[in-house]
Amino acid sequence: MADFPVFLVEDDAAVRKGCEQALSIADIPVRAFADAEKLLAALATATPALVVSDVRLPGRDGLTLLRELRQHDRELPVLLMTGHGDVAMAVEAMREGAYDFIEKPFPSERLVAAVRSALEKRALLRENRQLKERLGSGSQIIGQSPAMQQVRQLVGTLAPTGVDILINGETGCGKEVVARAIHDASGRRGPFVAINCGALPETVFESELFGHEAGAFTGAGKRRIGRIEHANGGTLFLDEIESMPLNLQVKLLRVLQERSVERLGSNTAIPVDCRLVAASKTDLKTASTAGQFRADLYYRLNVVSIDLPPLRQRREDIALLMAQFLQDAATRYQRPAAAMTPADLARWTAHDWPGNVRELKNVADRWALGLPDGLAQPAGATQPAGSLAEQVEAAEKAAIEKALLAADGNVARAAETLKLPKKTLYDKLTRHALVAEDFRRQAQ
Repeated sequence: MADFPVFLVEDDAAVRKGCEQALSIADIPVRAFADAEKLLAALATATPALVVSDVRLPGRDGLTLLRELRQHDRELPVLLMTGHGDVAMAVEAMREGAYDFIEKPFPSERLVAAVRSALEKRALLRENRQLKERLGSGSQIIGQSPAMQQVRQLVGTLAPTGVDILINGETGCGKEVVARAIHDASGRRGPFVAINCGALPETVFESELFGHEAGAFTGAGKRRIGRIEHANGGTLFLDEIESMPLNLQVKLLRVLQERSVERLGSNTAIPVDCRLVAASKTDLKTASTAGQFRADLYYRLNVVSIDLPPLRQRREDIALLMAQFLQDAATRYQRPAAAMTPADLARWTAHDWPGNVRELKNVADRWALGLPDGLAQPAGATQPAGSLAEQVEAAEKAAIEKALLAADGNVARAAETLKLPKKTLYDKLTRHALVAEDFRRQAQ
């Protein structure tokens, strides 16, 4: 399948020609289409790095095209061109994942600059994916605790087999990360399609999962491909499967047994080759005994299972996780990497992390932005005022105050004295509620 940097769709022939010429002059290969349908058909023989689309199109509009392109490739940047009256629609498209939009009329330089920016983003995404592939399967599963080493071993062993897998673990402990690692190591070329069963209203669950034909129910104006069918050739991840309505569990069981799906309003069975990875935060066996989950589906899913421990049971992994999350946050927020002292690490290691890895990642984001970690003392905790962590904090604050006094409130000189990066010292000033100017006045 050939690669093609830019697909352009614009129904106005003059505008289409002008955009095509502007990109060609800028040495950006472009392939132009008069409507969305022709562009979608071209995806069978060419892979664009970017799609530039008008919002108002005959047939499928730009918003509909965006949704279908994101189903095809969630990393594909889509740049929308919009008239003045369509800005609200373009903003909605941004919420749904569009890369950017430019308002007509625009100079050719604006189009070229926006396209180059989107192409650079696409190139970075591809480079990151290649780096991850070089790191090997399961590399995104961080941790050296015995439990996580066993998880990585299971992922490496089970991923290529194609067997359906059940992942058990508390909320936030990384079930989707493991599911993605399984998909990445499986060799399957189809997409990774994730659904949170607890987040879908029951009224749309069946249509979302199985799809529907036009006219299948009120409001079904056209055919919709369900998530199961979309995952053909890839992996379907059903998170919080314990939340799936009982009546739909029967249909899912049939799909797993026959490897085919019937859309709502259709009697035709469509073969699907998708691997199911399900995740649950509750004990499905107990739920099935209580009549809250179908026993036959439980036994069908429980052929192979992976149990993820909560973070409080693998505290030795907290330092590795925090280091990785702080690095990721520094890149995301374009800030220097935040430092963590032994006292910080001791406090984090002692925390019970009821939100597990997800909570730890949020703390890392706050820390990277120079904010307090926001961790509250656990209920019933009786940590004395003179605890080791508090003594270390007090000693650090005193050392900073002394350095600021000696430096006449000059943060750069104080940072040299303390042998700290200036950014790190600023972060510590924020955490200790210290103001450099106060020390300048005292020194005088």
